[in-house]
Amino acid sequence: MFVAAIRAEGLYKVFGRRPDDVVRQLDEGASTEDVVARGATPAVIDVSFEVQPGEIFVVMGLSGSGKSTLIRMLNGLLTPSAGHVHVGDRDVSMLGAKELRQLRSEEMSMVFQHFALLPHRTVLENAAYALKVRGFDKETRDEKGRDALNLVGLSGWEDRLPSQLSGGMKQRVGLARALAAETDIMLMDEAFSALDPLIRREMQDQLIDLQHRLNKTIVFITHDLNEAMRLGDRIAVMRAGRIVQIGTPEEILREPADDYVAEFVKDVDRTRVLTASSVMEPVTEQAGSHDQYGRVSANTLLSDVFAMTERNPLPLAVVDGDNRTLGVINERTLLHAMVRADEGQAREQEASHG
Repeated sequence: MFVAAIRAEGLYKVFGRRPDDVVRQLDEGASTEDVVARGATPAVIDVSFEVQPGEIFVVMGLSGSGKSTLIRMLNGLLTPSAGHVHVGDRDVSMLGAKELRQLRSEEMSMVFQHFALLPHRTVLENAAYALKVRGFDKETRDEKGRDALNLVGLSGWEDRLPSQLSGGMKQRVGLARALAAETDIMLMDEAFSALDPLIRREMQDQLIDLQHRLNKTIVFITHDLNEAMRLGDRIAVMRAGRIVQIGTPEEILREPADDYVAEFVKDVDRTRVLTASSVMEPVTEQAGSHDQYGRVSANTLLSDVFAMTERNPLPLAVVDGDNRTLGVINERTLLHAMVRADEGQAREQEASHG
């Protein structure tokens, strides 16, 4: 039987008095405004989802949407007011203090927004700190720490102190610490939000590259839609404590669940999210031999397809991993995709100029 890496079932987190009563009132149809007026703060409301092994599952929402509260319930830092979190086949809420510490050190590591480095320990000591807590000998933890620092491009910096590092390098040490712990699951709470845009993009590239090599299960929290679209295999969009849509970046972009999500995604550069398979047309017998067409893989981004058309005449055959033709991109389909992309970019420019 297949078991999800993480499974959340009907999660609630209510801050304030009598949370059980507040959960019952919300279940019976009371509005968030009603319970807030009575002195309670419902941060997470009836949230359910599954995260599959090896998946990057992004939880995206604005400040106050409940996403950071949610991630802290996944590893037991916060106890749900109602509902359950399962890691593998274990219910986190049923674990004792010792078992929770073991879960956080051996199965789920966490990368924070503000680095959380120990200022008087070296880069290597910070990277290997979780292993020290778990009782590994110095030789083993130094070896694993060096390996992790190499993965994030910090070989040669082992003996420096955090004060000698840039913000991006500090975040790499935080990522290395999570990697050195060798947990299957990584929780990343706004991990790149404190970085400037260029370094943030580099860290996203680094995470994508590491994921291709290590195949971790990652829950990534962000308020940035472009970051969510770039990193997520699937995205959960949160609003006022509730998940309003879960889907792949393409599904959310093409079929937003409501006006809130539609407003969120309207300015996204579609060419950097949609792939060749999302705009291709079915193969027809009248189209002629596809051996004469240029070829593009199904998961190629439209931005790359546009670049390819400068070298290859249309139409393009869209092929799978076995080089079998799945569909065709012709001038009409590409023109339609370009119009949609131009509309989004125009809205973005209009918004930026007030």
